[in-house]
Amino acid sequence: MNNILPYYDYGRWLSRKFPYKVQKISVDAGFSCPNRDGKISRGGCIYCNNQSFNPAYCNKDKSVSQQLEEGKKFFARKYPEMKYMAYFQAFTNTYAPLHHLQSLYEEALEVDNVVGLVIGTRPDCVDTTLLDYLQKLNSQTMVTVEYGIETSNDNTLKLINRGHDFATTKRAVEMTAERGITVGGHVIIGLPGETAEDSIRQADDMSQLPLDILKIHQMQIIKGTKLADIYSKTPFPLYSPEEYMEVIVRYLEHLRPDMVVERFASQSPKDMLIAPHWGLKNYELTNLIVNKMRKEGRRQGSLAKSKSLSADMSL
Repeated sequence: MNNILPYYDYGRWLSRKFPYKVQKISVDAGFSCPNRDGKISRGGCIYCNNQSFNPAYCNKDKSVSQQLEEGKKFFARKYPEMKYMAYFQAFTNTYAPLHHLQSLYEEALEVDNVVGLVIGTRPDCVDTTLLDYLQKLNSQTMVTVEYGIETSNDNTLKLINRGHDFATTKRAVEMTAERGITVGGHVIIGLPGETAEDSIRQADDMSQLPLDILKIHQMQIIKGTKLADIYSKTPFPLYSPEEYMEVIVRYLEHLRPDMVVERFASQSPKDMLIAPHWGLKNYELTNLIVNKMRKEGRRQGSLAKSKSLSADMSL
């Protein structure tokens, strides 16, 4: 049986970049967000509750190095030879003066066996000075800047109170890629008002960007969010697992084949999740998607308008 997956998976990409196993360790460095503190808006994106994805060892009251050491202990039991990337995940991890950012990033890199950084941020929270610094840092270690894109639809971006348009995303991604920095993006499938066809058009939009990595997950209704209030008053359709898998496979078919796909779903804590309740772990959903693609002879990039933006073809 052919073990090559019908999409370009993150594990395969990592194995080409590093001669050893690498695991991300999430860090909460105590950042805020301009969409919460009043610079852009208050309340944040209508779906956002950071508590839904922070692991237990991730705590802003602890130093960056302490969180990383505790994260290493968490993973080392299974993989004692593992190396790590510090994943600045919670809120907007470039939203501070440059000197403060430098101290945090460089503290992380001083921790033993940390071999790179992943910096989660918003497209409207980077500038040339920061990116020039990250370019220099990238010459010493692997740096990935991961942008919350969410959608390419400006009407939806307004609806979810994102605080920027897709043109802002395009500029940020291009500025980052021009400096040779690995660029990641995050999108949500099934946002309110968006159809399956909207998502497929989004795949074409993502393929036109110089993105290296894409993270995809389903729309989830999380307690403590404005979206939860909206959903309780006026429920809107959410995908079933079968519907979602079909949308994802179509999305992949329209996604250029050299773009790395890191994940297809997010798994929120049961006590925080209002809907949908699929009863599937992330790896189970991934296996179902892979089996569906193999059975139906479908592959990433088979219908893509843009076949490649890099020399590192995947499939």
